[in-house]
Amino acid sequence: MITAYLRAALAAAAALLVSPATPLAAKDSPATEVVFTNVRVFDGTADTLSAPTTVLVRGHLIVAIGSDAAPASAEAIVIDGTGQTLMPGLIDNHVHMMFNSLSPAQMASTEMSLEKVMQLSAAQSQAMLMRGFTSVRDVGGPSFPLKTLIDSGKVMGPRIWPSGPMISQTSGHADLRGPDEPSRRFSGKMSKAEEIWASVIADGRDEVLTAVRENLRRGASQIKLAAGGGTSSEYDPLDVTQYTLDEMKAAVDAASDWNTYVTVHAYHPKSVRRAIEAGVKVIEHGNLLDEDTLKLMADKGIWLSGQMLVDSTEAMDPKRREKRKPVVEGQKIVWPMAKRLGVKLAWGTDFLFEPDLNAQQNAYILRLKPYFTSAELLRLVTSGNAELLALSGPRTPYEGRLGVIEEGALADLILVRGDPLADIDVIGDPARNFMVIMKDGAIVKGQAR
Repeated sequence: MITAYLRAALAAAAALLVSPATPLAAKDSPATEVVFTNVRVFDGTADTLSAPTTVLVRGHLIVAIGSDAAPASAEAIVIDGTGQTLMPGLIDNHVHMMFNSLSPAQMASTEMSLEKVMQLSAAQSQAMLMRGFTSVRDVGGPSFPLKTLIDSGKVMGPRIWPSGPMISQTSGHADLRGPDEPSRRFSGKMSKAEEIWASVIADGRDEVLTAVRENLRRGASQIKLAAGGGTSSEYDPLDVTQYTLDEMKAAVDAASDWNTYVTVHAYHPKSVRRAIEAGVKVIEHGNLLDEDTLKLMADKGIWLSGQMLVDSTEAMDPKRREKRKPVVEGQKIVWPMAKRLGVKLAWGTDFLFEPDLNAQQNAYILRLKPYFTSAELLRLVTSGNAELLALSGPRTPYEGRLGVIEEGALADLILVRGDPLADIDVIGDPARNFMVIMKDGAIVKGQAR
């Protein structure tokens, strides 16, 4: 049934005409060249911008920077940067590409067809790319068909590192059953969420092994497990710990055999410490962690993939708002403490079932301004997040370096109006300040002058 769903999703989305004008695609021909002249470069790692320089893109790679960046072709596309800033494309390390497109009412609607779901997701994907996000890590949901369509050029959107459906124990954070849906163990029937590959309920070592291997079979670049309670889930209080050590080790073993890693949804010390003991490499959220657990993460090189969430939105029901309170208060403590202790940090938005929030994706970066300098923030959302993406090793879907402007790196670039190191707020208004957006050597926004 899942295979039939995926085939139908591909067919439905392939029929959509969601892409606007055809991009100026450098990737279409290895000889195509794009030259950015008179640009000041933020290379993804430095504290300062370069002096005005030239950057040459050939095909989908950055091939030269500086005096050697002369095009070989008279037909090269030339973009005069007028002294503005050229920086790497933005990376969001915690998204749900399918679920950030739908409200709870839309999800529950009997009129919501598969074609409509794909249409909404494709439109949001295109809008995300227009905000300068050229790569994302999807940490839960049926994003495989959307990724296929983006990679084939049928839909515009960012590169996607898919996890596939989040794997959860019964009563866990990704147990998305309705109140009248019985356990598959007793009824022999998959839940509606499992039928559409939104989540997988797996109990015991054997089921966890099968769930992980199935996600990997379908193209997951990493595996996402629910290791503790959540604020958007129905059945699990925030304080609970999910999955036994043996079950979690099973997931890590299966992922490790495929030379990739496991990341877990977890907030509090007990669930995070169990995950670390099991061999998990990344913690999503961690808003309720104490100093000792953060020190352990720093010592062992465990990543903390964090967010800066708002207290509430109009779309939240009262129960979710109440569950969210300690999480929102905790993030104000954890971010500066983790930075001080030297924990490896990544950033993401984690918008879920609130499509109206998507337009604020860039602004959510700026919510970290109290804890980071402008240079630190830009590194976090470019080279830092790219380093986390690289943990997928050979399961990484795209060959090449991201998050930096270096010779030989992939040409995911943004020409920004102004100097984001002097005024980080400019990245919060991409419609006005992102003059050119390039993904994989193709100009998707802006044009040559």
